[in-house]
Amino acid sequence: MAAERVTALGYEFANIDDAVLAQAEVKKIDYLKAHLDQGDADTVKALYDKAIDDNFFRSPVGMNFLSELREYMIDTLDFTEDEVRPVPIYLLYDGNSRKKSDAKKEEKKEKVGFLFVSVVLNIALVIAVIIMFWIATNTDQPNIINYETVLTDKYATWEQDLSTRESRVREAEKALKENGVIIETQETSENGD
Repeated sequence: MAAERVTALGYEFANIDDAVLAQAEVKKIDYLKAHLDQGDADTVKALYDKAIDDNFFRSPVGMNFLSELREYMIDTLDFTEDEVRPVPIYLLYDGNSRKKSDAKKEEKKEKVGFLFVSVVLNIALVIAVIIMFWIATNTDQPNIINYETVLTDKYATWEQDLSTRESRVREAEKALKENGVIIETQETSENGD
């Protein structure tokens, strides 16, 4: 079955998308014609160069406008053939755009390179995070992960040491009382003075 062809603006297009593109370019052309001061040679040339540089027109309708604008600059605005760039046509005989295919190849290479760099950086970051967690969980120093446990253990050890010392002091006091040694407190020594 043959591909459906669409006719628009005096051109026959291979598909509806190309016809829609051509109609959009007609709107751009109408806008430019309505707002462009065609007597200002510098403005016309700047617009022409920008349209070529930005690939502003891609359909035959747009290319025809650029060709007419080029002829107008040479015939009416006194530019020479060398001063006005030729209208670029980037089509192969099979209808594909050279500029598009070259751009797609470059874009694909850039994506592959970007993807590789992205994967390598992600792996490096994951390894760094794993190492940081390992260090944080295996250190005795308090940190955001184990601060509560470390501080609780530290205070528990201090409390146990104080309890042990207090019980030893009480045992010593008890032994002294049993032996008859009088323990003077600071209050009795102050009263005796």
